[in-house]
Amino acid sequence: MKKFINLIVVVISVLTVVSGLTQVVMPGFVLNVIGAEVTDISKHLFGIVGMFMALFGSLMLHTVYQTYTSRTAVFWCAMQKLGAFAAVSLGVYNELFSWMALGVAIFDLISGILFLYYIKTLKENVN
Repeated sequence: MKKFINLIVVVISVLTVVSGLTQVVMPGFVLNVIGAEVTDISKHLFGIVGMFMALFGSLMLHTVYQTYTSRTAVFWCAMQKLGAFAAVSLGVYNELFSWMALGVAIFDLISGILFLYYIKTLKENVN
């Protein structure tokens, strides 16, 4: 896995940017997919969440391709993913989202763990 971790991190980051931008442009569509109530307020708030997803995904891409990869930036991108896992899971638990949203939550959990593993590989490369 260590051999492919850069590629995996880049793919996750690109998917995060694309899905975030999709939420910005079509929040009602995404809300329908995850079985949430679609109102003007929920669409607006989901669009804001999408903007931050796009920003964090872009930050991770920028960080990976810098001469020096910032462990701090990677850590906070991992925290965003783990926070998203917790928030979406809580939304499913509270029946705000359908069980299909658990796919999103699991993707974020795995992504957060992989980002933390990526930090570990960076530390090993420095020593």
